[in-house]
Amino acid sequence: MNRDRLAGICTQFKGRLKETWGILSVDPQIAAAGRRDQRFGWIQEQRGIGKEETDRALKDFLARNRNWRDLSSG
Repeated sequence: MNRDRLAGICTQFKGRLKETWGILSVDPQIAAAGRRDQRFGWIQEQRGIGKEETDRALKDFLARNRNWRDLSSG
Protein backbone atom coordinates (compact mmCIF):
# COMPACT_ATOMS: atom_id res chain seq x y z
CA MET A 1 0.00 0.00 0.00
CA ASN A 2 1.49 3.30 -1.02
CA ARG A 3 1.16 6.62 0.76
CA ASP A 4 -1.44 7.98 -1.65
CA ARG A 5 -3.82 5.08 -0.94
CA LEU A 6 -3.38 5.53 2.80
CA ALA A 7 -3.98 9.26 2.45
CA GLY A 8 -7.19 8.45 0.55
CA ILE A 9 -8.44 6.24 3.39
CA CYS A 10 -7.69 8.99 5.91
CA THR A 11 -9.46 11.58 3.76
CA GLN A 12 -12.54 9.36 3.53
CA PHE A 13 -12.61 9.03 7.32
CA LYS A 14 -12.20 12.79 7.72
CA GLY A 15 -15.05 13.30 5.26
CA ARG A 16 -17.36 10.97 7.20
CA LEU A 17 -16.63 12.89 10.39
CA LYS A 18 -17.21 16.22 8.68
CA GLU A 19 -20.48 15.04 7.11
CA THR A 20 -21.73 13.73 10.46
CA TRP A 21 -20.80 17.01 12.15
CA GLY A 22 -22.67 18.93 9.45
CA ILE A 23 -25.76 16.79 9.97
CA LEU A 24 -25.62 17.12 13.76
CA SER A 25 -25.07 20.87 13.63
CA VAL A 26 -27.72 21.30 10.89
CA ASP A 27 -25.23 22.88 8.50
CA PRO A 28 -25.74 21.58 4.96
CA GLN A 29 -22.56 23.22 3.66
CA ILE A 30 -20.38 21.29 6.10
CA ALA A 31 -22.23 18.07 5.30
CA ALA A 32 -21.72 18.64 1.56
CA ALA A 33 -18.02 19.34 2.11
CA GLY A 34 -17.78 16.07 4.01
CA ARG A 35 -19.36 14.17 1.12
CA ARG A 36 -16.90 15.82 -1.27
CA ASP A 37 -13.98 14.80 0.95
CA GLN A 38 -15.25 11.22 0.96
CA ARG A 39 -15.35 11.11 -2.83
CA PHE A 40 -11.94 12.74 -3.03
CA GLY A 41 -10.53 10.10 -0.69
CA TRP A 42 -12.19 7.29 -2.59
CA ILE A 43 -10.67 8.41 -5.88
CA GLN A 44 -7.28 8.78 -4.26
CA GLU A 45 -7.49 5.34 -2.65
CA GLN A 46 -8.72 3.50 -5.75
CA ARG A 47 -6.27 5.05 -8.19
CA GLY A 48 -3.31 5.47 -5.85
CA ILE A 49 -2.60 8.93 -7.23
CA GLY A 50 -1.42 12.12 -5.61
CA LYS A 51 -3.53 14.92 -4.17
CA GLU A 52 -3.15 17.27 -7.14
CA GLU A 53 -4.13 14.67 -9.71
CA THR A 54 -7.07 13.54 -7.56
CA ASP A 55 -8.28 17.10 -7.21
CA ARG A 56 -8.06 17.58 -10.97
CA ALA A 57 -9.98 14.33 -11.63
CA LEU A 58 -12.77 15.29 -9.21
CA LYS A 59 -13.07 18.81 -10.64
CA ASP A 60 -13.23 17.41 -14.17
CA PHE A 61 -15.97 14.99 -13.14
CA LEU A 62 -18.01 17.70 -11.46
CA ALA A 63 -17.58 20.00 -14.45
CA ARG A 64 -18.89 17.31 -16.81
CA ASN A 65 -21.85 16.61 -14.53
CA ARG A 66 -23.01 20.08 -13.51
CA ASN A 67 -26.63 19.01 -13.19
CA TRP A 68 -25.81 16.96 -10.10
CA ARG A 69 -26.89 19.12 -7.19
CA ASP A 70 -26.61 16.55 -4.41
CA LEU A 71 -23.67 14.16 -4.34
CA SER A 72 -25.08 12.22 -1.39
CA SER A 73 -26.77 9.64 -3.59
CA GLY A 74 -24.51 6.82 -4.64
